[in-house]
Amino acid sequence: MTQADENTTMVIVGGGVAGLALGTFLLRSGIRCVILEKHSRDHVEQRQRAGALDARGVRVLHEWGVGEVVGERGTGEAVNGPGHDSFDAAMPLIIDGERREWKMDDDEDAAGTFVPQQVLVRNLIRTFLRDGGDLRFQAEDISLEGLGTEHPVVRYRDAAGSARVISCDFVAGSDGYQGVSRTAIPDGFLTRHTHEFGYAWLTVMTDVPADPPAVMAVHSRGFAAQITRGPNASRVYLQCPVTDTVDDWPDERVWSELGARFASAARRGPIVSKQIVPLRGVVFSPMSYGRLYLLGDAAHLISPMSAEGMSLALHDADALARAVVHQVEKDDPTPLESYSDTCLTHTWERQASAVWMTDAMHDSGDTSYRGEFLKHVARANLENLVQPRTPKS
Repeated sequence: MTQADENTTMVIVGGGVAGLALGTFLLRSGIRCVILEKHSRDHVEQRQRAGALDARGVRVLHEWGVGEVVGERGTGEAVNGPGHDSFDAAMPLIIDGERREWKMDDDEDAAGTFVPQQVLVRNLIRTFLRDGGDLRFQAEDISLEGLGTEHPVVRYRDAAGSARVISCDFVAGSDGYQGVSRTAIPDGFLTRHTHEFGYAWLTVMTDVPADPPAVMAVHSRGFAAQITRGPNASRVYLQCPVTDTVDDWPDERVWSELGARFASAARRGPIVSKQIVPLRGVVFSPMSYGRLYLLGDAAHLISPMSAEGMSLALHDADALARAVVHQVEKDDPTPLESYSDTCLTHTWERQASAVWMTDAMHDSGDTSYRGEFLKHVARANLENLVQPRTPKS
């Protein structure tokens, strides 16, 4: 029998949005937990990825009393600045050089917001630690044992190099698509569902602010976007073949291609990094095994066109936190037993929406992927999402 150094209710593997949100929700409910993150705090707080939360994600944070994390420095001040409370209002769409505006939701409370991942993560870390949370960075060589028992064991090596062992009631795997949590599940138990869109995005991190916070373009040369990642940074996205490499995209080509697709000169500046990202959707089923529960990117990837990665992570964290609280307070395992089905139902709904939107935005432009017929279908779909053209006088 393994002798544990300590015991807790839940060990959370991974300190990204999903893990930090789950830990924060549990802590606010009086549930003991430990978050293990393999990277340093500086690395996690500077990691630049998604940049938006939909209305559901914002609502979840407010329901748990931590709505202030959706803002710079945890103040609750909108990161998108004055007049940009909703990302729908701040995201013009340029179709073949013509600026169009999205139709707005009549419900003002249903607005999402721009919030760079590093801002949300930084604020969640501060909130979790402020509330007395146990967050351990640079936890290496993490392994999970006894997941099919009532008391799983998590082993790891701490920042000082010492071997540690934690006994717990539950384990949350929120360590991303390449994490160790999912690999602890026996072969053959999970089913992996995948959809490849057939094209990629060149993603370019720049030291150039985005103004407005987001703009997207549909063009015969392909989809393009520029999305804020903070007051002095933005990420550029350019649709490209999956066979392209970073070497095919020197800096000059990035800026000239962005300008062509936006039909206006692009504001240029230093480029920090480039990466080719094939667009795909992935779902693992079920999202639990024994006492291990998967959430966030460990359980699913969604097309970045949907801007729903962080919102999906928050949905999972919310569902799992409520299920654990119910188990601890009422000794009723029913919500935990249905956690996977609950989250998968929501995940597939969002995947369906993401596939539709991704196809609409990309098929509307470059016909080399799926042809002229689907281009016209996609354009018709887009017209249902944008404001009518203003008649010319």
